[in-house]
Amino acid sequence: MSHQIRLEDDVYERIKATKRDDESFSDAVERLIGGRSLSDLRDVFNEDQVTEMRDAIEQADQQDRDEVRDVAERFE
Repeated sequence: MSHQIRLEDDVYERIKATKRDDESFSDAVERLIGGRSLSDLRDVFNEDQVTEMRDAIEQADQQDRDEVRDVAERFE
């Protein structure tokens, strides 16, 4: 089933600019809005899993900061 929708010119142009050559506009919109949002995952993980993931992300961020600092110090 097809539906007609109205888009503001700037929205149409943004979709057109990101549309791939092998995609229809419907395909492009689906790709751009498709998939789960983070809020959809709210009930997927329990608190322990969320805490574990946050800790892992924080640890990875700290390692990245440490590596950047080490590289920067080499160039001083």
